[in-house]
Amino acid sequence: MRMFKRLTQAAVLTGSILALGGCTLGQTKTAAAPAKAPAADYQAAVPPSPPANQIRAICYNEADLSIVRARMVQQELQVVTLQCQGPGGRRAYEQVYADFVGKFRAEFATNARSLSQIAGRKRFNTDVFVTEIANRTAQRAPTDKDFCSRGKRAFDWAMDPKVTTLAQVPPPYDLGPEMNIHACPAQ
Repeated sequence: MRMFKRLTQAAVLTGSILALGGCTLGQTKTAAAPAKAPAADYQAAVPPSPPANQIRAICYNEADLSIVRARMVQQELQVVTLQCQGPGGRRAYEQVYADFVGKFRAEFATNARSLSQIAGRKRFNTDVFVTEIANRTAQRAPTDKDFCSRGKRAFDWAMDPKVTTLAQVPPPYDLGPEMNIHACPAQ
């Protein structure tokens, strides 16, 4: 009798575990979200710039902003490549990052020289600037639930045949405002 009672308990426990395995606990099963066509619509919200009279002395013209943002794209997508993992823990975007670098290699070289010139005029250290972009981007990985998908959308857009220059690729995060990089107000 005692043996029968234990077997019954074991059978009930096993049945319960199997039943819970199929339970979705209030979740509905839905199909995967459809893939969106490549577009430059992935950038996180950008805080507003301070009033024009507060930034006129330190603002960046459009040409300089284009150079700074191109470097942001490069650094941010590098961080995305290092942070986002695929199945088995491998880097999810390693190949597309290599393709991205290949596509824009010539622009990266020009951008590095141009960024050094801006750094001389604006009096900042290029290495510190680039490291700051990488660090600020890496801090978003654990807090932005869309971090990896935002990066994927940026890669998709950058690699689209319609995109012919790095200036057409917005950085996933425009870090300019939080790094005191603002567009000059219209005159």
